[in-house]
Amino acid sequence: MRVELRKRLKFEAAHHLPMAPEGHRCRSVHGHSYTVEIAVAGEVDPNRGWFLDYGDITREFEPIRLMLDHKHINDVPGLESGTAESLAIYIYRKLKGSLPGLLEVTVRETESSSCTYRGE
Repeated sequence: MRVELRKRLKFEAAHHLPMAPEGHRCRSVHGHSYTVEIAVAGEVDPNRGWFLDYGDITREFEPIRLMLDHKHINDVPGLESGTAESLAIYIYRKLKGSLPGLLEVTVRETESSSCTYRGE
């Protein structure tokens, strides 16, 4: 039986959008309480009764969280643009080789603004 799991994790960070037009409020440094939702899918192991332990998702994300938490995202190599799009792609690529069944990564900057990346 195939299932899809989703785990939400959080970190705090600052960023700015250097490519935004002059006068755009996001061109200045500001912060967010980011929520990252990681989705994986796979077959339930009939002996264990689950596909993947949620703790495995948390453990794989933790080194990434530590790189980003209470940091200026634009200072992280590969995230110079500071966008939610670049952050979702970055996290997805960091998790791809180590997290079985990775489907997508969603980065939520605010309650109403998010970006989802599902791979190439």
